[in-house]
Amino acid sequence: MAYDYSDLIELTRRWAEQAVLAGWINAETAQTLCDFDARTPEALFNPNGSRPLIVAFMGGTGVGKSSLLNRLAGKAIAKAGIERPTSREVTLFHHQGIAIQHLPENLPIEKIRIAQHDDETKKNIVWIDMPDFDSTEQSNKVLVFEWLPHIDVLIYVVSPERYRDEKAWRLLMSEGNRHAWLFVLNQWDRGQQAQYEDFKQQLGKAGFVEPIIFKTVCGESSYPDEFADLQSTILSLSNKHVVAELEQRGIQVRKDELREKLQNTLQKLGSSAAFKKAGEFWEAQWRITSGQLHQGFVWPMQKLAAYYADHAADLIGNLANDTNPSATALWDNWAQARFGDALDEFVVNVDALGLPIAPLKNQLAAVRVKAPKIVHAQSELHVREALAHPGNALQRAFLKFVRVCEIILPLAAIAWVGDEIFVGYYQSNETHDHYLGVDFAIHSSLLILISWLIPWYILKKLKPSLEKSALRGLTKGLDNAIHTIDGEVMSVVENIANQHAAQLKEIVQISEECCTGDSYKPEKASSDNPLTRMLIN
Repeated sequence: MAYDYSDLIELTRRWAEQAVLAGWINAETAQTLCDFDARTPEALFNPNGSRPLIVAFMGGTGVGKSSLLNRLAGKAIAKAGIERPTSREVTLFHHQGIAIQHLPENLPIEKIRIAQHDDETKKNIVWIDMPDFDSTEQSNKVLVFEWLPHIDVLIYVVSPERYRDEKAWRLLMSEGNRHAWLFVLNQWDRGQQAQYEDFKQQLGKAGFVEPIIFKTVCGESSYPDEFADLQSTILSLSNKHVVAELEQRGIQVRKDELREKLQNTLQKLGSSAAFKKAGEFWEAQWRITSGQLHQGFVWPMQKLAAYYADHAADLIGNLANDTNPSATALWDNWAQARFGDALDEFVVNVDALGLPIAPLKNQLAAVRVKAPKIVHAQSELHVREALAHPGNALQRAFLKFVRVCEIILPLAAIAWVGDEIFVGYYQSNETHDHYLGVDFAIHSSLLILISWLIPWYILKKLKPSLEKSALRGLTKGLDNAIHTIDGEVMSVVENIANQHAAQLKEIVQISEECCTGDSYKPEKASSDNPLTRMLIN
C-alpha cells in the first residue's frame, strides 16, 4: 500500500508517541523525528486548481538582485540600494489575476511589499525579491528562512567580487536539493572569464552537473549580456508540467528527509542480534550472583532450619496461619543488594550494546520486588514437604516396617507366653507335675519387654532429624527460587526482545513506504530540458 506524505507523517507521529511512552526513545529524539516542515509553495494558494511558479531572487548584499527584478518588470518595483545596497523587505511581483491566499506565518505585514502587473506572458509566475541573507540584521535572515520553503526556483545572484561568499555557500549546501536553481553572475561588465569558470567549478563541487549560469549587467546598458536568455528560461518553466514536477520532487525530498530521520532513529534502537547477546550476558552474570547467594545463605539456612525444627508442629499443623515472617525471612537486605547489583550490571551491559534500557529497567523493576516473595514461597513450600516427609524413601520404608514390628512382636510374644501357660497348666493336671515356676514368669516377661523395646529403640535412634530435613527443604527451595528468578529475568529479556523487534519492524515499514509509490525519477541532464540541469540529484 502506497502512503501519501501526510499519511507517513501521521504514522511516524503515532509510532513516536507510543515509543516515548514505552521508553524506546526519549522526548528529544521524538521531537526531532516529528519536526516536519509543512511549508511548501502550494501552501500559499488554495488546494484546488493550478498555481503559478514561485521564483525568488536571492543573494548577498550589493549583488544587484533588486535591479534584476526591476529590469524583468520593466519598472522600479523593488527598492534598489542607493544610500546602502541592502534589501530589508520581501517584494512580491505577480499578475493581477493571482491571489496569494496564505502568506507565511509569523511574518510582519510591513515587511512584505506587493506589486502587480497585467502582462499575460508572465501570468503564471510570482516573482519574489528576497532580503540580503548576509546582512547583519537578524530580521533579514528570518525573512529569508521563512520564505525559502515556499520557493520553486531560486535565482542565486552573485557578482564577480562576491561569488565565493561563505554564508551563501553554507545556505546553498543546506538548501541545495530542495529547490530548482538558476545562477546569475551579475555586474558582468566588471567580471572576467576566469571568475565565471571558477564559479562554475564551485557549483560542480556543490552537486550541479551542468549548472545554468547567466551573465548579466545591472540596469540598462549597451554591454552585451544574457538577460534575455534568463527571462526566456524562466518563462519556459512557467507551465503546469514543470510546477507538477517540482511539487513531486519536493514531496520526494521530504520523504527522503523523513526516511533519513527514521534511519537515524533506527540506529538508536540497536539491532535484534544485540538482544541475543543480552541474554548471554544475563546468564553469565546470574551464574556469578547465584554462586554468591548460595555461599551467603549457608549460615542463615542453618539458623532457619533449627527454627523450623523447633516449630515444626506449628508450621505443619496450622497451614492457614503463616509463621512469623521476621523469623523465617531468608531473603534479607544483603541478598536483595546482591540481586540488585546483578540487575544493574546487566542493564549496564545492555546499554553498552547500544540498546534502549528504559523498557528493560521498567520491567525488571517488577522482578526486583518479586524476588523476595519467590524465595520465601519456594523455601517454605519445600520445608513443609520436607518436615511432612522427613528422611529419604528407604529410611521411611524401614521405619514404617519397624513401627509394624513394634506392635506385632510384643503381641506375638504375649501370644506365645499365653500358649505356654495354657499348655503347661493342662499337662500339670495330667501328670500331677509342678506348674510353671518363677523362672518362666521372669523369662516370659523379659521376652515381651524385649519384643517391644527393640523396635522402640530402633525408632528412637533412626528417627530422621527435623533440622536436617528442614535444611534439605530450604536448600531445595532456594535452588528452585534461584531458577525461578532466572526464568523471570529471561522472560523479561525475551519479552523486551519481541517488543524491540516489533518496534524495528514498524519503523522499517514506514521507512520503506517513503520509497514506494509515485516517487520522483529525475532525468539525465540535457539542454532540451533545462529543469534537469537546475536540480541536485
